[in-house]
Amino acid sequence: MLEVRNLEVVYHGVVLVLKGISLTVPEGGIACVLGPNGAGKTTLLRALTGLLSIHDGRVTKGAATLGAARLDGRRADAIVRLGVGQAMEGRRILGELTVEDNLRAGAIAAPSAAVAERLERAFARFPVLGKRRRQPAGYLSGGEQQMLAISRALMSAPRLLLLDEPSLGLAPRAVADVANLIHDINADGVAILLIEQNAALALDLAQHGYVLDNGKVVLDGPSQILKQDPDIQEFYLGTGRAAARKSYRDVKLYRRRKRWLS
Repeated sequence: MLEVRNLEVVYHGVVLVLKGISLTVPEGGIACVLGPNGAGKTTLLRALTGLLSIHDGRVTKGAATLGAARLDGRRADAIVRLGVGQAMEGRRILGELTVEDNLRAGAIAAPSAAVAERLERAFARFPVLGKRRRQPAGYLSGGEQQMLAISRALMSAPRLLLLDEPSLGLAPRAVADVANLIHDINADGVAILLIEQNAALALDLAQHGYVLDNGKVVLDGPSQILKQDPDIQEFYLGTGRAAARKSYRDVKLYRRRKRWLS
C-alpha cells in the first residue's frame, strides 16, 4: 500500500529534518511510528500529504509511493484523490461550522452523489454526531471532536488513513473509544499509518512499529517484538526495570539512545 524509501526532507533550504527514512504500510495493515517530540513524525506525514510547501519544506531525496503512484511532489488535493486521508494532530476541526459542514469539508474531493451516503454512514457510526449535526463543532467534547476529525478524514473514502496523535489530550474512556474506532476502520479494509505518543496503544493496534529519532528510523519490527525490547519498555512504555527511578533524559538512557543514533 504505502512505501517510503530513503526519504529526506529539508526545511527553509537548510534544515535537514528527515534523514533517509524508509517504512512500509501493507494493504489492510496498521503500522505505527513512535518517537520523541521533534523526531520528525509530523514532517513525515506532511511529506505524504503534500503539505510540506506550506511550511517551506521539500523532499530532497527518496520517494513515497501509494501502490504505483508517487506521492511526493504532488498537490495535496491530488493526493486525497489517490486515496490518502489524514486526521491531523490537535483535531483541527472548524469550530464555528456545524458538525455536518465539517464532514462535508472532508468530502470536497468526493463525487457529489456519494456525499449523502457517507454522511449517513458517519452518523450511524457516531450517533452523537448525528444528534448534533446542526450544532457548531466547537461545542463538542474533546473525544467527540476527535471522532469528528477522523470521520471527516473518512469522508474522502481513503485507502490509506494517516492519524497524527489521535489520543492526545483525551480522557481514558475517550482513548478507548478512539482505539475501537481505529480497529473498526481497519477491519473495513483501510490501511493506517498511526503516529502516537501513547506507545502502548500504538503497539496494541499496529502489526509493525517504527521508532523515529532525530529524523532517522533507529528501530523497527513486529509490534509484539518491540513490546519486549528493554529500550522500548523504558523509553516509551514505562515498564522497564529503570522506569521507576529514571527519566528519558537521565544519563544512562541518554547514552543508550546515542547508540541508536550512531
